[in-house]
Amino acid sequence: MPDDKVLYVIMCAAGVAVDAGRLVELAQDEGWIIQVVATPSALDFIDVPALEKQTGRPVRSTYRKPNEPKSPRANAIIVAPATFNTINKFAQGITDSYALGVMAEAPGLGIPLVVLPAVNGALAKRVPYRTAVESLRAEGVHVVRTPEGNGAFPWHLALDALSMNGAPGRAGC
Repeated sequence: MPDDKVLYVIMCAAGVAVDAGRLVELAQDEGWIIQVVATPSALDFIDVPALEKQTGRPVRSTYRKPNEPKSPRANAIIVAPATFNTINKFAQGITDSYALGVMAEAPGLGIPLVVLPAVNGALAKRVPYRTAVESLRAEGVHVVRTPEGNGAFPWHLALDALSMNGAPGRAGC
């Protein structure tokens, strides 16, 4: 498969993460090779064996050991669902997990990165969150505006944002 179709899907610990296989499916339908990266807390929310079967790759949540093979290099990254905590840490440059380390490097490497928040209305109104979103956008990170309400989580919006931001391999890019 072409090297320009590797998408890292970084998953955080939010209730909607139980359906994260939907995002993987949508991305695979567009020809992406998926590498799932999970925050340590997300491991309790996602079905790791099912995602590994779906992607054919191990779910990563820690840095690899020197004797372990490297994951393919990401050509684009989606963080979904992205939590209040992860978004704020990302904006501050905190890299206390493998997932945040991957995210922290992406803007400097020119890797398109889309953040699809799963943040409730009360937290989204907080100044630290609004400041974090503004800071990330100023660095070229696409933070998706998610519709309010209790409908299904809009996984497709992350892929739509990638196509609008020049990610490789999508029609219209």
